[in-house]
Amino acid sequence: MNLSGETCLVTGGGRGLGRHIATELAQREVRVLVGVRDPEGWDPIDTGSALEVRPVRMDLSSREEIDRCCDDLGEDLRRIAVLVNNAGQFVGGQLEEQDTGEVYDLIQVNLAGPIHLTQRVLPHMLNRGRGKVVNNASIVARAPFPGATSYASTKTGLHGFSESLRRELDETEISVLELVTPGLDTDMMDEVQAYYGPHVSDTSGWGHVEPADWAKKVVEAIESGEDVLNPGGAEGIARLAPKALVDAAAGLVFSRR
Repeated sequence: MNLSGETCLVTGGGRGLGRHIATELAQREVRVLVGVRDPEGWDPIDTGSALEVRPVRMDLSSREEIDRCCDDLGEDLRRIAVLVNNAGQFVGGQLEEQDTGEVYDLIQVNLAGPIHLTQRVLPHMLNRGRGKVVNNASIVARAPFPGATSYASTKTGLHGFSESLRRELDETEISVLELVTPGLDTDMMDEVQAYYGPHVSDTSGWGHVEPADWAKKVVEAIESGEDVLNPGGAEGIARLAPKALVDAAAGLVFSRR
C-alpha cells in the first residue's frame, strides 16, 4: 500500500507500541492521528516527514465513548485509510482471582472496541475504494498461556475477527493485517511480569523485543500488503508448535501458588 498522502489512525498511541507505530508512520508523508484518551496530556512525537501529526481523543471504554470520539473526528473519520487497532489492556492471574469488572472492561477495550471502531471507519474506506485495517492480536492468540485466560480470550477473538473480516473483504480494495505481536519491552510487559511473579520462577527474559523494531516491521508490512506479521525466534516457533508441546512448556514454567 502506498501511504503517501494518506491519513492513519493509531489507537493507544500515547505509549508503548502504539507510540512507536505512530512515530514510524511519521517518517512517511502521511497524516498521523494519534488516538489517546487525553489529547491535552499527550507527549508529542517526532513529526519526521509527516504532513501532520495530531493527537485525537479515542476512548474505547464504552459504545457511547467510541461513537462520541468518532463523531468528533468529523471529516477526518472519512479520510482514514489505515486504521491501527492497537489500544489494549491486560488482566492476568488465575481466573478465580481476576476482578470480574476488570474482565468486562478488558473485553470492551481489547475486542468489542476494535470491532466497533472498525464498523465506523470501514464504510468510508469502502466508499473511497482503498484502506487497511491493522489488528494487534498478539502471540497469545496462537499460543494461549495460563495466567492470561481473559486476555488470551480477547486476543483470540481479535484473531478470529481479523481472519473473518479479511475473507469478507476479499472482493474489495480493503485489506486486513493481523499482528502476531511478541513480548515487547513496554510498560504493559511490566504489568504482565507483576501478575506472573507469584506463578513463574523467572520472567527476566520476557519483553525481549524492542517496540521500535517491531513498529518498523509493522509499517513495512502495511506497505508490502502482508496479511499476517509473525514474530521470529522462540515465539515464532511457539506459534507453530502442536498443542502438546505448548502444554508441556506451560507446565514447566507455570505453577499455581
